[in-house]
Amino acid sequence: MSCPFDEEQLTQLKTFVELCKNQPLILQHPKLSFFKDYLVSLGVSLPTATFGTKTFAPAGDGNSQSNVEDTAKEPSSESEDEPESDVELDMEGVIEGDPSEATQEMGDEMKEPTDEERDQSDEKRSEAMRAFSEQNYEEAIESYTEAIKLNPLSALLFAKRGQVFLKLNKLYACIKDCTHALKLNCDSAAAYKFRGRAYRLLGKFEESSHDLCESLKIDYDDQTNEWLNEVKPNAEKLRQHNLSVQRKKEEKERRDKIRRARKAQEARAKAAREQEANANATGMPGMGGMPGMGGMPGMGGMPGMGGMPGMGGGMFDSENLVKLLSDPEIMAALQDPEVTKAFYDVSSNPANFAKYQNNPRVASVLEMLQKKFGDQCGPNLGGANPGAGPEGPKPFDDDVGLD
Repeated sequence: MSCPFDEEQLTQLKTFVELCKNQPLILQHPKLSFFKDYLVSLGVSLPTATFGTKTFAPAGDGNSQSNVEDTAKEPSSESEDEPESDVELDMEGVIEGDPSEATQEMGDEMKEPTDEERDQSDEKRSEAMRAFSEQNYEEAIESYTEAIKLNPLSALLFAKRGQVFLKLNKLYACIKDCTHALKLNCDSAAAYKFRGRAYRLLGKFEESSHDLCESLKIDYDDQTNEWLNEVKPNAEKLRQHNLSVQRKKEEKERRDKIRRARKAQEARAKAAREQEANANATGMPGMGGMPGMGGMPGMGGMPGMGGMPGMGGGMFDSENLVKLLSDPEIMAALQDPEVTKAFYDVSSNPANFAKYQNNPRVASVLEMLQKKFGDQCGPNLGGANPGAGPEGPKPFDDDVGLD
């Protein structure tokens, strides 16, 4: 498919595209509405050049003291090293307003004007417009005030009186009138325009940028666009500054969260170590009864050691018990399950030795215990017949118990 445009037309089109890139608000111009509607139909999101993330309610008046310094101090409350003074703003043209000057009459909001009163109000508005064109601003304010008393429901009257206050640099009075106009009609481009200009003169660049952008969205105006371009640099600086402060705040919160988690982990580890140390300090569990010996390292599991009744005070005292457990020869012999079982049996009842006297392996171990620990192992453990007294062994009678 061939291009339907010649080189000159293509050059003009490129120029127009570059203009849209540099001044995106040009798309809000009424004569370009056909092109804007086409872009919107394609799903294109048109830039509105709103520089602040702050939302401004139409209601509210000059008593609302949200200014540039408050906006900067809010995110820096967590970080005092980010004062607003770090932002270098062009304050040329900024003047100091007087909030006490916003004392103008606002009319009766509950009043329903009659047709006759509406006509009289229109006559007063005409007088005010004539006085304004002649730069008789005080007279214009008086005429607008009379018109407002007759018809307090007209947003246009408040916006136009706000324009006169703007001319007199009564900025808070202008803001009060324009805010009331927006309360009556939230689509009043004039109210946004004049309030935005008043904010700019007060040095409230974010608020000014917001209002001027809203005015351009409702009704494009060259003067409004010029005023917006004037506040763009300061508004963008404030936006970038606030984003930087917010990022630092979030990063600080993230570091604090990690630090708290690390401290909690260290506290749990410390508590576990202290618990383990306390357990070790109380001695090996089971030394007074050695429950199970639970596969004591080096003892090969030693099934059958489970409990060894009397180890704490019957067959061995604590001193000899430690010697037994530290004797490598004895511990090696106890690796034999048969020897371990016999040792457990004899430990429970020395008289049971008779069952093992014909078992060389068991008898040798028990004799070794007798030699090492003597009487601690019980009388005649090392080979004597059970029941032998101090006089010596009694003859073994095979007929015992056969009757």
